[in-house]
This record gives sequence, C-alpha cells and structure tokens, in this order.
Amino acid sequence: LGLVLAVVVTAASVQDRDGARQLLRHLPGHCKKLRKIWVDGGYSGRLVDWVAQRFRFVLTGVLRPKERRGFVLLPRRWVVERTFGWLNHSRRLSKDYERLMSSSEAWIYLAMSRLMANRLV
Repeated sequence: LGLVLAVVVTAASVQDRDGARQLLRHLPGHCKKLRKIWVDGGYSGRLVDWVAQRFRFVLTGVLRPKERRGFVLLPRRWVVERTFGWLNHSRRLSKDYERLMSSSEAWIYLAMSRLMANRLV
C-alpha cells in the first residue's frame, strides 16, 4: 500500500544499510505479520543476513537487469516513489526545514496520518 510503518531520519553521512538497521530495530510490535520487504539493490550484502538472523521477514532486493541499458521499469519500485510523492504534498516536507531529526520524523508521521485519515473518510 505504500503506507509508512516506521520512520528514522539520520544524518546524510550515515550509510543506507546502517540506517536500515536503525529503522528495523524500531519497528513497532504490530508489524508481526510482516513477511517480506522489498528493498533497493543498495541494501544487499550483510544486511540481508543480519535481518534473516533477527527477524521473521525477508529482505527481497529489486535489482536492475544487468543486460539492460537506459530506463528500466522495476517491479514494486513505484510504491516507494508514490509514497514520496504523497509526502511531498505536505509543504513542510518539500524541503528540509527542521533542525532536529526528531522534528522531521514527527512531520512525516503527521503527514502520513493525515493521508490515512483522508482515506477513511
């Protein structure tokens, strides 16, 4: 569905794989039915093994075919891009205005809560 389950905002100097570990440690308890997470090719390697040892779900990489050049439509990639598009409807999230990372996280949760509440109506 592309709905946000958890958010962790890090400094730009933090590698994506390290940020993913922080995020996965903070997944709420109501995500127990989660079985598969599609990830970009940058999240492969030791992170996949680390997740397999600690969690019930599996990280599945959405990789670009090596033999293809130019634009390639990758499966499930549009879900992430669509979610970013939804978040950019909130003017406060269009640029990084916040000084604290916790403030950025709060605004993301607020924007996603507004989106989900509008869907209920």
